[in-house]
Amino acid sequence: MSAPLDPTRRRVNAALAGGAAAGSLAPFGIARAQSGKLKIGVLLPRSGVQGFIGQSCQIGADIAPALIKEMLGVDVELMNADWETNVDVARTRAERLIQEGAHVLVGPFDSGAAQAIAQVAEQRGVPFVINIAAAPQITEQGYKFTFRNFPTAPELVRNGLALIGDIFQASNVVPRNAVFMHVNDTFGQSMATGINAFMQRLTQLPFKITETISYDPAAKDLTVEVAKAKAAKADFLLLVCRLNDAIILRREMVKQRWNPMGIISPGSPGMYEEQYYKTLGKLSEHSISNVPWYNPRTDITKRVERVFNKQNPKDKLMFHALNVGFTFEAVMVAADAYRRAKSTDRKVLADAIRETNITDRMMLGGPLKFNAKGQVEGLQSACIQNLNLRPTVVLPANAAEAKLVFPVPEYKA
Repeated sequence: MSAPLDPTRRRVNAALAGGAAAGSLAPFGIARAQSGKLKIGVLLPRSGVQGFIGQSCQIGADIAPALIKEMLGVDVELMNADWETNVDVARTRAERLIQEGAHVLVGPFDSGAAQAIAQVAEQRGVPFVINIAAAPQITEQGYKFTFRNFPTAPELVRNGLALIGDIFQASNVVPRNAVFMHVNDTFGQSMATGINAFMQRLTQLPFKITETISYDPAAKDLTVEVAKAKAAKADFLLLVCRLNDAIILRREMVKQRWNPMGIISPGSPGMYEEQYYKTLGKLSEHSISNVPWYNPRTDITKRVERVFNKQNPKDKLMFHALNVGFTFEAVMVAADAYRRAKSTDRKVLADAIRETNITDRMMLGGPLKFNAKGQVEGLQSACIQNLNLRPTVVLPANAAEAKLVFPVPEYKA
């Protein structure tokens, strides 16, 4: 599906154009860092199927240098590379960034790309801080230079399914069955594995999955898949998606007049993204995403939001909260390690990242620290429902901004 260039994309492209004017674009679409003490190679899918999400993450990276200089006294130079939603390109761009002098790699918002970049980082001995990617195997390989500040798929599933139980309790509604649809990429398959495992163990959940349907996240048409899901006559749709496919799927549901009790994601992107609202309008209402989220009350979040508002006066942080938050934190991890290590030596930096302990952070959860495998622990999820064309926290109750709506209004008609 093609879409007109939105304001976010124009802002990102303008920023990249400004960087190119200052330092010229190197081959392979990499913006060279011209000076500075800590050079961070930022790998994001700013074009291709995941382009809108990659651009959203880029905002978090762009906010970081000035704010980190203010907070930590660290000079950060970003080397931005677009891996074009192509895993092979991600690998070659990572190699190129290292050749160009990157001390640390950050990115890439995709599990398949993260695995490819991690292999390059380990071979070259360069620290790699993952902003967003959930496939559990990434931090199960015994890597020494790879660190992930994002939950694994099993963690996302466990937290997401627990929140589904809370949804049913809060709404006093007990659906008995669900149809499960998921993208068939590395992330989607990891989530499917986790859901199948946890559904067998979480006997307190009242529903059963009666049909599982996988599909290509780059699909342009989901007519057959939605027809099959509708035929299952399930009470609600359990969905693991990306952005573009979520839009296509929602439109097809309306076209086929399929109105389940609701659409609930146990931990995937797409339905809380700004482009989902812009493209679908009122059709975006009431979709639910159980995902890691930001804490608007922390000092660092308030600082990030001030810079965000200044750089993006016509936009809102809430539409980019997860992407901006985790990308900013990934850059912050690298800068904090450099501040303590006082060296750009790759092994010294990796050792410093391993000792990270950041208590003032954007994302919900405990202190930002990594276990022996390089995996962050203690991140929390919130139930985000689309209400009045904005992502709104409805659970847990102590963080709720509005009351949960379930089943969706159409079922009351």
